[in-house]
Amino acid sequence: MTADALPRSTLQVRVYYEDTDAGGVVFYANYLKFLERARTEWLRALGINQSTMAVTEQRLFVVRSLDMDYRKPARLDDLLTIHSEITKLGRASIHFAQHAERDGELLVSGNIQICCVDAVNLRPAALPPTLVDVLRANLRDLRE
Repeated sequence: MTADALPRSTLQVRVYYEDTDAGGVVFYANYLKFLERARTEWLRALGINQSTMAVTEQRLFVVRSLDMDYRKPARLDDLLTIHSEITKLGRASIHFAQHAERDGELLVSGNIQICCVDAVNLRPAALPPTLVDVLRANLRDLRE
């Protein structure tokens, strides 16, 4: 299934000292943490709690792949807006396009593929039907 014209989710993140290097610039790997928080909070806003899903559905999410483009640095105390949207929903995966902005200026963009795995053996597993139902109900144009 592919997704077109989906609503975006946004999350604001403040850059703290712990996010930066000695020069006060955000360390590149910390953007991945910001993007993870944005995906998690979006799912939480849809009523999907990953801790609960791990117990009740025996399903976890893992990052399978990512492609990042770093354009401009963020600095200590910046307020970033992280935008997230689903670009593809597979049988066992969710593809996200995400980017971070500061005052409307693009800093970082990336495509992240999240895969669903069985909580016991960590092998790929189908997305839980309840999750798929929630995603379909909240996505404007999800089709095969």
